Amino acid sequence: MANRIARAGGALVLVSALALSACSTGASTDGGTDAAACMPSDGPVTLSFTTWLPGMEEAVAIWNDKNPDIQVEVQTGPNGNGGTYNNFFNQIEAGNAPDLGQIEYDALPNFRVQDGVVNIADCAGVLDAQDQFIDWTWSQVTFGEEDAVYAVPQDTGPEGLFYRADLFENAGIAIPTTWAEFEEAAKAVRAEGGYITNFSQSDINAFAGLVWQADGQWFKNDGEAWDVTLDSPESIMVAEYWQNLIDQDLVAVLPPWTDEWNNGYNSGDVWSWVSAVWGANTITSGAPDTAGNWAVAQMPQWNEGESAAGNWGGSSTAVLKGSEHPYEAAQFALWLNTDPDALSSMNKTANIYPATKTGGDLPAFSEGLDFYGGQNIYDVFAAAGAEVNPNFTWGPTMTQTYTDVADGFSAAISGSGTLSEALTDGQQKTIDAMKAAAIAVNE
Repeated sequence: MANRIARAGGALVLVSALALSACSTGASTDGGTDAAACMPSDGPVTLSFTTWLPGMEEAVAIWNDKNPDIQVEVQTGPNGNGGTYNNFFNQIEAGNAPDLGQIEYDALPNFRVQDGVVNIADCAGVLDAQDQFIDWTWSQVTFGEEDAVYAVPQDTGPEGLFYRADLFENAGIAIPTTWAEFEEAAKAVRAEGGYITNFSQSDINAFAGLVWQADGQWFKNDGEAWDVTLDSPESIMVAEYWQNLIDQDLVAVLPPWTDEWNNGYNSGDVWSWVSAVWGANTITSGAPDTAGNWAVAQMPQWNEGESAAGNWGGSSTAVLKGSEHPYEAAQFALWLNTDPDALSSMNKTANIYPATKTGGDLPAFSEGLDFYGGQNIYDVFAAAGAEVNPNFTWGPTMTQTYTDVADGFSAAISGSGTLSEALTDGQQKTIDAMKAAAIAVNE
């Protein structure tokens, strides 16, 4: 499986050093961390690590048992855009950030621009680890800068269609393979009293994954300035498709990651979810009464016979600015995301799919899951990973972009405006924000 995913990862530069260094926040643009600053500390060290990954304590316990002089304490919080990123920025400014933090690929440029993460390229073993990771994930943490590594890749987020196999079968509704079939299936499910899925009004990175599958782009840079294309034709096509489903009351609009959202899936009111591989854990924990009734298929296609896949998330482990122990923190980050026992542990507790080229070959990824009727769902996601466009580009102000578009989506759900108008408004606000930060924008 890992080899198929690896083939998807052509070398790419998501954000150029020049484009990022154009920010007025004073981000460092030097080529590497001061070597003297990445030497082992004297005496025992205790590192703090903030993450939202379920069960991280189990993986960390393996490290702590093997490394009595470098202990790691886990701090858990909400997902990044749910509050942890804001906490990181506030803590970095106050000088009390944890040594390590989980940061998704789409948010990492924000931290780079605001000088919030340590360049750990000079820490022992970091640059040598490049070949262990899928090419495009390594590019996500280096931005194409020479002798620079701002985090260690952790996982990828290829998407598939989670669906209630029992409900679809009992109702005689075929699993949709195209978005046109998805709409027809949505009408049939609604006639049964349910909703085929839920449209997330606040998880804009979920919507980005749908645009990604449609071969759209939101950002591009030429090394000197940015193009911002939230309102690209592909993006508007996706927005109009979901607006149509919302207008017909064919999809639920429950606030994501809430008890109400979990109950929608646990009760059988909502029948499917287009999500990333890590979503397997979300369903397992949020809808325990449905165990054994779920399955996973390829996400619907815009044209019959295609096999395009979107990507939602994927995280890295970064050493945050202010850490007094970058050497030890970097060693832990490398171990966490390359050690077979650590990767197997994180798959067991959170269903992550590793960013390493060989991680998918671990026994943990060749087994069927009881919650999914014994299906080996990782085969589906491995195939999806091979079809993800590795050249999707994140912008340097994603946190702000997500907030602005989410405000517009929430308004559209309430009947004020449309999803397309939210994208158009978010486009202008993103350009304004980048200009305010002295980031060059092509208009």
